[in-house]
Amino acid sequence: MSQPLLLIAAGGTGGHMFPAQALAEAMLARGWRVKLSTDARGARYTGGFPHTTEIEQVSSATFARGGIVAKAAVPFRIAGGVLGAVTKLMRDKPAVVVGFGGYPTIPAMAAATVLRLPRMIHEQNGVLGRVNELLAKRVDAVACGTWPTVLPEGVEGVYVGNPVRGAVLERAGAAYIQPGDYPMEILVIGGSQGARILSDVIPPAIASLSMERLRNIRVSHQARGEDEERVRAFYAESGITADVQPFFQDVPRRMSEAQLIISRAGASSVADISIIGRPSILVPLASAIRDEQTANARGLVDAGAAILIPESHMNIQNVTEQINAVLDNPGGALQMANAALSVAKPDATEHLVHMVETLSQKGNAE
Repeated sequence: MSQPLLLIAAGGTGGHMFPAQALAEAMLARGWRVKLSTDARGARYTGGFPHTTEIEQVSSATFARGGIVAKAAVPFRIAGGVLGAVTKLMRDKPAVVVGFGGYPTIPAMAAATVLRLPRMIHEQNGVLGRVNELLAKRVDAVACGTWPTVLPEGVEGVYVGNPVRGAVLERAGAAYIQPGDYPMEILVIGGSQGARILSDVIPPAIASLSMERLRNIRVSHQARGEDEERVRAFYAESGITADVQPFFQDVPRRMSEAQLIISRAGASSVADISIIGRPSILVPLASAIRDEQTANARGLVDAGAAILIPESHMNIQNVTEQINAVLDNPGGALQMANAALSVAKPDATEHLVHMVETLSQKGNAE
């Protein structure tokens, strides 16, 4: 019997790609073939996928960027992508097609709809993204990573949680070392979009800590490429030991070693923080049209595991105070770490795998 094929379609951000990677790892382990359809931006994240994953790069088109001419061409580029995807899916028919959101998922998901193949979407955030909102009524199932998820009328979602990569699961519940008079790690991570405010405010906020505290502080700061040099220079001039990079390949390790994480509230980041179990300060992306990152943060904040700072309150003094609130209270920091674990969904990948396999069986029965 030939191996069943799973086609995963995911957009070009870590928020879409990391849970897609988790599903790919699990399905390959179950003897499936896995093909990933993504764009050039998403291809940057494929290094972590198992080497047996078949990578298919598609041309991406979005109404969100570009001038009038570029936006006018979007429907034609999408239509061309769909026609190409129909041809490919007819030639190599997948048992199931799973979309994780983002414009690059449109060709594969639309082609699956045309060919009436079993299909589903996974929404990582508490509010559906544009593409998943468009697809929600045209798929066989909607898996939700954050609960509750705001869904279109008439659409029912299944809460599975956000799958995390194997490297994160390997450090699930790693022992937390409470803040104290010894070297401590602060991890600063932000998504590829809108991370500048973290680079503007966090370094001076950390520099405003007491000298007694600073002598123990080590910082890992993920900064956008255009901000990298100035952030690195600021830490150096302030006498703070810091590793500044545009992208950390070993975020799970750095999370497990951190006393405090300062992060955007992207769904994947929130899931990783809860699985490993660390105190966090979350700064939702203010430019998100649907304010989905505030919804993503709600579980950790309500559990007492995280401090929420809206961008409107992001200033040096406030951030310094919140960092001190965690590092000055070792017992409270430990409680925050345990509270993060209490809302984790380490079995999210297993639930998503079950949905894929169930959908495949229904497709075979028809």
